[in-house]
Amino acid sequence: MSELTPEMSGEWRFDPAHTRIGFSTRHAMVTKVRGAFNDFDGVIRADVENPSNSSVRLTIKVASIDTRNAQRDEHLRTNDFFDAPNYPEITFRSTHIDQVEDRNYIVNGDLTIRGVTKPVAVPIEFIGVERDPAGNLRAGFEGSRRIDRQAFGVKWNTALDSGGVLVSDRILLEFEVSAVKVENDAG
Repeated sequence: MSELTPEMSGEWRFDPAHTRIGFSTRHAMVTKVRGAFNDFDGVIRADVENPSNSSVRLTIKVASIDTRNAQRDEHLRTNDFFDAPNYPEITFRSTHIDQVEDRNYIVNGDLTIRGVTKPVAVPIEFIGVERDPAGNLRAGFEGSRRIDRQAFGVKWNTALDSGGVLVSDRILLEFEVSAVKVENDAG
């Protein structure tokens, strides 16, 4: 099944084993550092017939940051970046969802990082829906959005001899979501 039907309205939960909430940024102005958050909880409440009535909620545990470098991950958890002890979660709450094409949506909402909340609009593509071998109805979504980390109070940096900086202010947020529909057992 690749199309959404009215029966697919309802609650969908992000499947952490098959979902990636990631990011990438320039390092030293010449390479990219990629990472992900491994501990998160997300819920989609879908109204297939009226997408504007749908909603998305995502909560990310900052301490779960993983860039494949333990020293860098520890630095990212400090006050220089995310300040995980004081701001243990990053949250996103949709305010409205617009369908812009058959399989493309703009999910508008409030993103909170380090206690700073800013509106963001995330373009999301609906990939499809299938019933997996375990009998779960599973939907796929992908999207990305650039944000300015300084706007959220993530300001640490260091100058390079060339006049550039070590860490870009522009961060690409990456969403590869596998969501499983909450279905009631008839009994």
